[in-house]
Order: sequence, then structure tokens, then C-alpha cells
Amino acid sequence: MERSHPKSIKLPETLEVFRNIKNAKGFAIDIGISLTKIAYWSTISHRRALYDEGFINSKDDSKMVYEVSEGARLHFIKFETKYIENCLDFINQNLVGAPSTMMGKSIKGTGGGTYKYSELILSKLGLTVEKENEISCLIKGCNFLLKNMADESFVFQRHGNPEYKFQSVDPDIFPYLLVNIGSGVSIMKVESEDSYERIGGTATGGATFWGLGSLLTKAKGFDELLELAEKGDHRKVDVLIKDLTGRDYLELPGDLIAASFGKAALMKEGKDSEPGNQFSECDVARSLLFTISNDIGQIACLYAMMHGLKKVYFGGYFLSGHPLSMHTVSFAINFWSRGAVQPLFLRHEGYLGAIGAFLKGAEECDAEKYSWLENYAGSSGLGNPMPTHIASDSLGSLQCSQPENLSSTASMNCPLGVASPVGLVVDQLEMDRWEPQAVYCPLLARPAKYVPDTEDLTQDAEAREYWLSCFEESVEKFALRAMESQPGSSTAKDRAHKFKQKYVCRLHYLREHPFAYGCLTVRSLLDTIEHCLKEFDFPDPYLKQKQEENERAFAALPSCLQKVDNLEWRERQELLITMVLAGNVFDWGAREVAELMESSDFGLEEASHHLEKRPWMVDNLDAWIERIKGPPHNCAAIFVDNSGVDIVLGVLPLARELLKRKTKVILCANSAPALNDVTFTELLMILKQAGSICNIIKTALAEGRLIGMETGQAGPCLDLSRISRKLADAMVSHKVDLVIIEGMGRSIHTNLDAVFVCESLKVAVVKNRWLAKRLGGDMFSVMCKYEQAPKERRGQVC
Repeated sequence: MERSHPKSIKLPETLEVFRNIKNAKGFAIDIGISLTKIAYWSTISHRRALYDEGFINSKDDSKMVYEVSEGARLHFIKFETKYIENCLDFINQNLVGAPSTMMGKSIKGTGGGTYKYSELILSKLGLTVEKENEISCLIKGCNFLLKNMADESFVFQRHGNPEYKFQSVDPDIFPYLLVNIGSGVSIMKVESEDSYERIGGTATGGATFWGLGSLLTKAKGFDELLELAEKGDHRKVDVLIKDLTGRDYLELPGDLIAASFGKAALMKEGKDSEPGNQFSECDVARSLLFTISNDIGQIACLYAMMHGLKKVYFGGYFLSGHPLSMHTVSFAINFWSRGAVQPLFLRHEGYLGAIGAFLKGAEECDAEKYSWLENYAGSSGLGNPMPTHIASDSLGSLQCSQPENLSSTASMNCPLGVASPVGLVVDQLEMDRWEPQAVYCPLLARPAKYVPDTEDLTQDAEAREYWLSCFEESVEKFALRAMESQPGSSTAKDRAHKFKQKYVCRLHYLREHPFAYGCLTVRSLLDTIEHCLKEFDFPDPYLKQKQEENERAFAALPSCLQKVDNLEWRERQELLITMVLAGNVFDWGAREVAELMESSDFGLEEASHHLEKRPWMVDNLDAWIERIKGPPHNCAAIFVDNSGVDIVLGVLPLARELLKRKTKVILCANSAPALNDVTFTELLMILKQAGSICNIIKTALAEGRLIGMETGQAGPCLDLSRISRKLADAMVSHKVDLVIIEGMGRSIHTNLDAVFVCESLKVAVVKNRWLAKRLGGDMFSVMCKYEQAPKERRGQVC
């Protein structure tokens, strides 16, 4: 009860790396020659503001009660192996009860370094290392990421728009080829979770590049050698096709390499050579990189074609964050396969072994029984290491909170709001357990080709700049709303300020590196807000607002239903859709609408007057009305949007009309709060209250013809590749043949182009002036998009 009171909310820890280490429950480690990856899982406390009828009638905000539950978080941290002792010391100092609580226990380990450092781990943490097969760990880790991580894999197109083309999560990831480029190269064929084998490899790998590069140049390290290659011109060292023929030859382009290092015997290094016969260390490094990358790509391509595999995933430090390496491997695969084999890379390829080793010893947290989501508030981005205070000469502190006066320039270099002290540099990935197991929506017509988002901001520079600026201008109101939602907390102001800093810092970084967390979209920017709010203990800033608006809407519901019932049939159908649209205007996430709602007595009638006059921007209303003249649908799944007027006076009357037609209705609501969107727990109370007003709704609830279900979502948009398994099963068992998606976030920012196996109706009001003009309309333009089932599925149900 003490932890449930708002006055118990404290400032979050300022630790940015090895977070929540005091609550760590299990470890795994992957130690390579250059890099070490530590994995652990921890328990974290989540607060959920309770939707309580007594609270809405109370003037004392301090009486708000929070439900506290325990969740799980996976942590994966990558750093240079030379700092391993410092990191183990830090874990030892911060892990509760270590090493006494760990004595006699073991951890899973992989990588060649587990043999070298097993005694050190035992002495520092009291843990013995159980060594696991490296290949099985790599594959297990790869499977886990491909199944759980959105935008994990990508195609790399150097100088393309975008350069990083992220792939949707495939409902069936098998079979594939995994090529791990470490010191050497291992090639594995993966057919299922338990069926895989190493089918080949080559000794010409990363160590070959490093070793020969050290002999041929003065580069002092692997990264310096790659930097040289970026600056070089291989054409000064390699013989090209056009050097031999003067032009293209047959199907071979003239710029293709005919002989690596072929010109080196005829040319000299340095400035003293004759003009035109010079090459530099940079040219040599680039030629060497191309030589090794092309060979690896060709070998991988041959194995893929020999085994009939279309997808090849590449991993290993040789490629990690190195665009030129990815480009040359991609070129080789595409050239030799003529586009038949797709080269793919992974955002978190460096963690494959650590994840696999962790999963082998993770029975306690049941990692493979749940779905996991990347925590944007705690993960470093693609190719974006995070500086810390751990250094070889100091173990004093890992406190990385952002200074109060952090400038915007510093913020741009510091996406997690971390200051930049001199010390150990790490990469970090955090994943939170999501309780409803996520699956693909069974009503999607082409699941493998489903892309939730309408706009790709990594590709559209104009849209990217607009939305990043829009969110930055709005963050002050989010912070203010968060602070005002906890008036009884002495830390609310400070936490709201830190939330604002962290989110603005992330926006600045994404402006420079839009690909850092996968495909940049309006959905991901909204999700990041929710992650950051949760990070600073603001579980539901709009709760009070939602409750007040629900009560006002319920007061108007009887007269609203009476008005609907008094109309003739066609007028009634038109009004019902208009009411859904007018209700959808009530969105606190839309800046101009929020200002309108704050400045006037704004109700359903006023909102309807703001709607675009017919014909609407997308106007299939007549086609919808013509359809419902026919046989009733078996079951409708309605994805709802906002609380208050939207759900009570917009969606419920439409659902009631469908129930009168003998159609079952499943109302689908968010599992967790996002802005003023209705949540599943709130939906259940709303339905109960609606039943006390309307007998049709009351009877339908009692008979199981009106059902509220959670979507498994926690944001203002909708990703139908990750819905709750219970909802997916219900769609099948209730034979859903109509999908209705309501709201700008769920049916315009996402799912505008989604195709279903059944009929669908997407309704929304465009509440952003810039977006409306882009779509060919104006503020408050209307989308009413009705689509029939594909011809081959008509007359069928799910």
C-alpha cells in the first residue's frame, strides 16, 4: 500500500548503463577477442493508475491509487574486452549481496574468451562459467531477435534513399542462411529452432583483413583500417574490366574488378612516383576490404543458391556499423545471385551469442514464452555507443545523468540524455517483457508483406523534419500534463523536466541519425514518448482527464441514443458514422484540437460542425450504407481510439446498431495507456456503465455478444503484426468478418494500406493541418474508407 501511494514515487536512478543491476537475477556472457557482451535480466516495478469510480468524484488528487506489479527486463551490454575486469568490479559493487549470493552458482558463457576469463569471473562474482557451443548460441540469439525485435533486419543500399531499408517481422523466419564474420567466417543453414547445421566457411575473414592491413599500412587498429578504406580509391590498385577492354565486356560492367591488387606491381606508393602511377595506404586498405568482402559475399551466395535459400543474414564485428563493409558484401551477393538471394544485416548482430547463451540458462524468466519489446528509453541506437564513467583508472561512478544545462549541441551527440565523460564506451540493448503474447492478426490478407506505417520518415526528409519539429514543440505540454497528473508527488516536477530533456535529446539525435532505432515513423516517435514517460514513473498522465470526459459523455448518452432512434434508417446510418467522426476529433494528442478543447465548451455537436462537408477527402459512406442494407455481418472487431466523447458517443452507438442487426461486436482497446486513448481496463468499466443506461448493450454483454478485449498495444497507433494472442484467437473463434479501425493514429498513420481477408471500414478525422494538406485536404478532413473482402474470400469468414 505504501508503494501504491503517489507520495512514494521517487526519482529514478541516474544509472544509464548496467541499469537495475541491483535487481539482476541471472547472467550470461560472450567474450570475444575484441568485444565482450554481458546479458542479464532484472525485475522492474511498474505502476498502473487505477481507474476508480471513487477517484472521479474526489477533489483530492492525492487519493489516486497505483497498482504496482513486477515485470521483467532483459539487458545486453557490449564493450571492449580490455575493460572486462572494470565491469566485473562494478557489478560486484552494485549487485545486492554479491558475491556471497552468487557463490556456487553458474552462468552460461560462449566465445573463446570464456576459457581465458573464467577464473576472473569466479573470483569477482563467485560464478562458475558453463561454456556453451558458440554456433548454437548464435542461432538461438538470431531466432530470438528476428521473432521479437521490430525492424531488426535491414537491406543496406549505400547512398540510397533510404540507405537502411528495414524489414517487417516475418511470421515465418525460416529457413535462412546465417553468415558470421568474425576472425574467420562460419556459414550456418537454419531450418527451424532445433534444425540447423554449419555447412561451410572460410579462413578469410575479419582477422585476415586486420592482419594483412597491418602489414600493408601503418593503421594501428581495426577501426583505423576501416577509416583508411573509406577514404581510399581501389581503382588505383585493382585492375578493372575496362582497364583490359577499354569498355564493358559482354555482361560485365567496365567498373567491375578483374584482378584485386593487379596494378600494385606496376605502380608505386607515395608522392615521389610519376603522376598517374601513385597509390596510397587508403587505396590499399580499400582494395583489401573489397577483396575479402567480395570473396565472402560470393561464397555465401554459392551456399545459399546450392541449398535453395533466399535470405542470408550477416553478423560479426567485421560488418557492425561499417557501411563500406555492408556495401561490398551486398554488392557481391546481388551480383552473383542476380537478385535471387537477399543480403540482410541485423541491428543488434553483436549480441547474438550473448542472447543465445542467456536463453540457454533463462528458465527462471521464461524468456521464450513471452513477447519482448525494445525499450527505446534505455537502448543505444544503431552504431551509437554510449559513453560511461567506467575507466581503467577509476571505478568510482557510473552516474550518467544529463546535466541540467545540457546544450542542444551536446544533446545531439547524446541520444539517451547521457553526458560525455571520458571512459568506457558501450552499446546497450534493453527489452521489456510484454505479458500478452504477441502474434499476427489472422485477418491480414498478406501477413508477410504487411507494413503498419504509412510514412517512412527515414526516406521522406520533408516529413521527417516536420514531425521531429512538431513533437519537439509539443513536448512541453506532455511534460506539464505529466507533472499535473501527480500533484501529491514532491518529485513530479523534477521527473517531468528529466522526461522532457531525454525526449528532446532523442529527437535531436534522430534528426541526424533517423535509422538509429529502425524505421523512423510517427508511430515510433509516439511510442518513444510513452517509453520515456514510463521510465520517469508517469504511468497515465491523462487518467483524470479521461475520467472526467467519460462522465460528461455518459450524461449526454441517453439523449444521443434517443436522437439516433428517432431517425429514418438511412439518416440513422449517416448520423452514426458522423458521430464516430465527430467523436474522433476529441484527441489530446492533436495540438490544434487540444487548444480548441481547452479554450471552449467543446462538445459532440460543435465537433460535428468542424468536420469537412461531403464529399469527404475519402468518401465511401454510400458504399458502406449500401452494404449494410444486405445480410448482417457475423462478428465485427472494432479497434477503438480515445476515451470520453469518442468511445461513449461515437463508437458505442455504432456498436449498438450492429448489435441490433444480430452482429456480434468485439471492442478492442489498448493494453496500456497512451495519451487519452481508452485502455482495456477502462473499457470494461465503460461498457458496464453503458449497460446501466442502455438495455441493448446490457443484454448483449450478458449474452456474450458484446465483448471487450485488449489489443496487446501500448501506443496511439496500431501494429497488427503484434496483437494479443487472445484477441487473435477470438477473431478466429467468433468468425470475424468485419474490421473497423477508428482514429488518425490507427487508420492513417498506420494501416491506411492494410489489406484484410474480410470487409473493413477505416474512419478518421485528420487533425493535423500539415498532414491534411499533404493528403490533399484541409484541417478536419474526413476519411471513410470501406473495402470489401477480396473476391476469392467473399462469403467466407475467418
